[in-house]
Amino acid sequence: MSDKVFDILNKTFVGIIVLIVLYPLVFVISASISDPSAVSTGEMWLWPVDITLDGFKLVFQNDAIWLGYRNTVMYTILGTLLHLIVLLPCAYALSRKELKGKKIIMWFILFTMLFNGGLIPNYLVVKSLGMLDTIWAIVIPGLVGAWSILVARSFFQQSIPDQLVEASKIDGASDFKIFIKVVIPLSMPIIAVMALFHAVGLWNQYFSALIYLSDENLFPLQLILREILIVNEAAASAGGGGPANAAGSFVEQVKLASQVKYAVIIVSTLPLLVVYPFVQKFFVKGVLIGSVKE
Repeated sequence: MSDKVFDILNKTFVGIIVLIVLYPLVFVISASISDPSAVSTGEMWLWPVDITLDGFKLVFQNDAIWLGYRNTVMYTILGTLLHLIVLLPCAYALSRKELKGKKIIMWFILFTMLFNGGLIPNYLVVKSLGMLDTIWAIVIPGLVGAWSILVARSFFQQSIPDQLVEASKIDGASDFKIFIKVVIPLSMPIIAVMALFHAVGLWNQYFSALIYLSDENLFPLQLILREILIVNEAAASAGGGGPANAAGSFVEQVKLASQVKYAVIIVSTLPLLVVYPFVQKFFVKGVLIGSVKE
């Protein structure tokens, strides 16, 4: 009897959590294609009302959107690949017992979790390296973090037994060949998790672009969407000027600016929502194994 009561309470609790998570997502999707008047008056609270695509039309009429998509995809793919290329060998090497001085190396890595130079020193470093107004200003700073190294190292320690490495060496495999042929194929869960975490960070970031980039042709999607929101809100508040003029009256401008907000949310998050299900099966396993403490 107690097990049945627990199952009922557990399912009820999980169901409530699912509703809490899903409602904002459904609301934003519905609000982005609903009549702004229905949204502002509360008539639309879940499902779309008087479907209209004016918000999306206004967003995608801006050519900078497509440029931002291209830049963000480029930053995300390149940054994630470089992240994995640097992270995986580093974490694997630190997971091996035979590596001399790994405690000192780990101390320096952990030190970076506690202390940071700050915005101005980081900017001066990027500037001195000639990376301002280049893709490297987005990709290189923060390429690998201490947390990622710790999680990946724990995964290698838990999932790659010493006996397997020793057997490969007996068969004549070099350390590099062991890493490529043995370790990497067995590490897909942690690779998927680390790639997802870093890709999401690159996709969503706009502050680095705001600081390091002045060339509009290099702006990522998030920075362009931010400017669209600012322009539309300013135009709506002023009652004229800017893209919001397409709505006509001042009241319609305000409503359309509100609809653009929801359209921008969909435009910026949809690619991640599409990609996530393909790596979800690795997600839980990678995080649980990689988070085990020694």
